[in-house]
Amino acid sequence: MAVSFALSSAERLGWCFLRPTTAATGFRRAAGNSAAASVSVQDGHRKLKTEADLPEIKIFTMLYQMLFKGYLNSVHELQLYQKQVYGPLWKINAGNLQGISITSVELLEELLRKDEKYPCRGYMTLWTEHRDLRGISYGPFTEEGEKWYKLRAVLNKRMLHPKDSLQYGDVVNAVITDFIKRIYYLREMSPTGDLVSNLTNELYRFSLEGIASILFETRIGCLEKEIPAETQEFINSIAQMFTYNMHVALLPNWTRNYLPFWQKYIDGWDGIFKFGTKMINLKMEAIQTRLDTNQEVAGEYLTYLLSSGKMSCKDVYGSVSEVLLAGVDTTSNTMLWALYLLSKDPAAQETLHQEVTKVLKGDRIPTAEEVNSMPFLKAVIKETLRLYPVVPVNSRLIAESEVIIGEYLFPKKTTFNLFHYAISHDEKVFPEPQKFKPERWLRDGRTRPNPFGSIPFGFGVRACVGRRIAELEMHLALARLIKLFEMRPDPTVGEVKANFRSVLVPNKKVNLHFVERQKTET
Repeated sequence: MAVSFALSSAERLGWCFLRPTTAATGFRRAAGNSAAASVSVQDGHRKLKTEADLPEIKIFTMLYQMLFKGYLNSVHELQLYQKQVYGPLWKINAGNLQGISITSVELLEELLRKDEKYPCRGYMTLWTEHRDLRGISYGPFTEEGEKWYKLRAVLNKRMLHPKDSLQYGDVVNAVITDFIKRIYYLREMSPTGDLVSNLTNELYRFSLEGIASILFETRIGCLEKEIPAETQEFINSIAQMFTYNMHVALLPNWTRNYLPFWQKYIDGWDGIFKFGTKMINLKMEAIQTRLDTNQEVAGEYLTYLLSSGKMSCKDVYGSVSEVLLAGVDTTSNTMLWALYLLSKDPAAQETLHQEVTKVLKGDRIPTAEEVNSMPFLKAVIKETLRLYPVVPVNSRLIAESEVIIGEYLFPKKTTFNLFHYAISHDEKVFPEPQKFKPERWLRDGRTRPNPFGSIPFGFGVRACVGRRIAELEMHLALARLIKLFEMRPDPTVGEVKANFRSVLVPNKKVNLHFVERQKTET
């Protein structure tokens, strides 16, 4: 559910390019600033460098790399190239957009362990501009400071703690049951009798139905043969917002009055909040009806938010809509990549199938608690998120004080770009980083990776509020699917690669054969 992290990063990446600097002695001029001294700073017995000693990012080199070197749709792969050329640390300096890029797991850990009381995500203008334009409250991904902290304290309850997520097991399983019915229907409609086409779209519908069932405490019809028009409009709005966010990030503000991208981007957001607001209003009306008739107000997440008195209605509108948006992409994309990877690795798929059937005898549906008895299942999801992190780049703003990272001293209000994709594909952290190896995450006596090598849900108090829900959905869904079907790739599709669309998505439609397994369990 960490999708919003990518928006701030997309804004920066659109404006940056890289220019090597000379060795760190003497003086040089920083763009748009007074002379910046490249000097040593004393820290105990260490002599520290400053950001003036780092390579620097500028627009034309980045545009060259994206347009002429072929990284336009694969900004995540550009991280690997830049790390190879410029090392673990470099500077972005593009007008008002400033930042230090980190591609080393050691430096990443050092930075995050120095988080402030109210960790700041940094530049989120693309999201906050829409909120300000429409008078909508900021949510957990756009709010900052003490107000964010108080907001998260309310949102965390009934969602973030592992025990809290267990209460949603029956709700999630009900959605998975309907998704499996749809898989059977799609198989029957296919020419081969077992092919599910455009799996991306199907998993998106499943994910939206799942998170909406938890947040709004009602079903919205995503898994019906015909999706309700307003639900389809919401799905289209999400796609439209993400499609045009890169356009508005790349283009200067003065183009908004002449090119259509800004208005299409805003229209996408309007559609997202229109749907979220309607669903919240329906729940408010239901609660009021029960109060008017002296009935007990009972429910789960949204009922708790609305009836607790700890959040204003305006805050609920902003927060729930943001959580809804973030949850859909996290679950759908990770599930897609997991099924695709397993279809290409029969041995790993068989290991997972054996584990699931050992725990789940007969036709029994797994409970949330039983997921803890399936370590390889959890490892498959972890390895999938390592290879395809939903958000390949994140950011942190150190706002209150200067900070030492590595051998460099940075002033307060420095923004750091955290290049998670480059770190999770570092062979020093993950041997054979391009290979799908779920076993690397097992607690069976082997040396396990540095935990900061892959942190798809973030770190610390600013970690993803919906992490436990997303994991619950993915674990239960994957366990049930792998128990019923063997996944096989569609040979007509060929190799599937990742494209960067603020989140990592497949570069083509993914079809998989869902071959029904023989029921041999007793």
